Amino acid sequence: METTASFVHHLGLFASDFEAGERFYTAVLDVLGIAVGHRADGVAEYWSPEHDTPSLSLERAENEAAVTRGAHIAFTAATRDAVDAFHAAALAAGGTSRHAPRSWSEYRAYCAFVSDPDGNNIEAVHKETS
Repeated sequence: METTASFVHHLGLFASDFEAGERFYTAVLDVLGIAVGHRADGVAEYWSPEHDTPSLSLERAENEAAVTRGAHIAFTAATRDAVDAFHAAALAAGGTSRHAPRSWSEYRAYCAFVSDPDGNNIEAVHKETS
């Protein structure tokens, strides 16, 4: 049997203010070990240094109607400390807190939720083993 590929290849977000979005995503993803793998005018694509997929593409929206709003994206965090760092980095980079880091027993996970500059719900989640 062949190994199954990742469920998600890439996600794309279209930002109303690309520079603000890039500052936000660069800061919050850096603490999770995800870096900018490709950058061009109005585009930043983020992925793990070991793998270029799955990835997150942030692009400048052509107009207000093209802005991504209402998305919920959860990123894996290796540790609880990484979730805490994610939350702090988000607030420092212009995000707002939705839920401070804490254990969510219903998810068996330690999570933090923030809003990006366009109001998308961005999460860091560390699955707990017991």
